[in-house]
Amino acid sequence: MQLITQVTGTGIPLLLDDIDTDRIIPARFLRCVTFDGLGEHSFEDDRQQDRSHPFDDSRFKGAAVLVAGRNFGCGSSREHAPQALMRWGIKTIIGESFAEIFFGNCTTLGVPCVCASRGDLEKLTAAINADPKISISVDLNSLQAKAGSLTVPISIPDGARLALTTGKWDFLGQLLEGADAVQAAAKTLPYMTGFKA
Repeated sequence: MQLITQVTGTGIPLLLDDIDTDRIIPARFLRCVTFDGLGEHSFEDDRQQDRSHPFDDSRFKGAAVLVAGRNFGCGSSREHAPQALMRWGIKTIIGESFAEIFFGNCTTLGVPCVCASRGDLEKLTAAINADPKISISVDLNSLQAKAGSLTVPISIPDGARLALTTGKWDFLGQLLEGADAVQAAAKTLPYMTGFKA
């Protein structure tokens, strides 16, 4: 199982409030059989309307840390939204607050969503705009985000933090790690053994 205690990378600023999941990945892309290729369509409609959208700005290409606003990921509960962001390259999101289902979906994908104050988000955004190649580090143990000389406090609910830092966010990893116990339990179940006595 993969333990996630710290995420480091360059940042992309999107300090807007109430960004819903349909803006993150428009509904017409939900017909896919797999999540492959969703990343390139992140914020597709917003990007077509605003040619200066951060996701089209070459300065932020390859960013791993998204700086967002309040109520990020609101709207539907579609898992496609965090999948699209993750496949674009986002590994963690720092925001003022997150919609509950979006937050949970991100956690189960191993993408930490951490909260910071509006003032600190503005400072992070300014630091990224001033130097798009600045390295940002989000530390789930110290509960701090650092960008150059700037250090800001962050928060994350204890349950999500524990799941990420212990690797328990990865349900498939847990299942594979416990394969022997699963097989032993399966041997005791009548419907797995053909109902033989």
